[in-house]
Amino acid sequence: MIAHIHGKIVEKTPTEVVIDCGGVGYHINISLHTYSLLPASENIKLYTYLQIKEDAHMLFGFVEKSEREIFKMLLSVSGIGAGIARTMLSSMEPKQIIQAIAVGNVAAVQSIKGIGAKTAQRAILDLKDKVLKLYDLDEVSIQSNNTSKDEALSALEVLGFNKKLAEKVVDKVLMEDASATVESIIKKALKNL
Repeated sequence: MIAHIHGKIVEKTPTEVVIDCGGVGYHINISLHTYSLLPASENIKLYTYLQIKEDAHMLFGFVEKSEREIFKMLLSVSGIGAGIARTMLSSMEPKQIIQAIAVGNVAAVQSIKGIGAKTAQRAILDLKDKVLKLYDLDEVSIQSNNTSKDEALSALEVLGFNKKLAEKVVDKVLMEDASATVESIIKKALKNL
């Protein structure tokens, strides 16, 4: 397994980055939470998780080790794959996911696209004890970066939403708050899609 990658950012979008490490460009899928924490400098270190499937090898990157551990815990739940786990980490802060699981808030977990009632209940049942043992519920912080409407739309498309529908919802979000960050635009849009 590739534990981390340290190199220069060559490309960056809200859902993926390409990091040049020793002349090799690594395509790494990221969550919106990780995107919001990416440093302004070109050189970064991402903790990674390599998913090997029959038809693809996918690399997922995280600024914080704790987010990677939450991602891995989510993958251990039947019915939650890498795409849904990334959507969860894009829809809610890792701290919010942990709190929802710790207190058994099925509605909060179920509000994420791709999570039904049974999957939400299963996630809480499977992970509640692990979460209570491992995490101090005040440990995860978040920062925000300002970006454009196009980046928000691009991220929503990569997450599997229809472009025209996503554009209508993003426009509505921007009418309510014209100075919203790309992260808040996407989070509000995810709740309305």
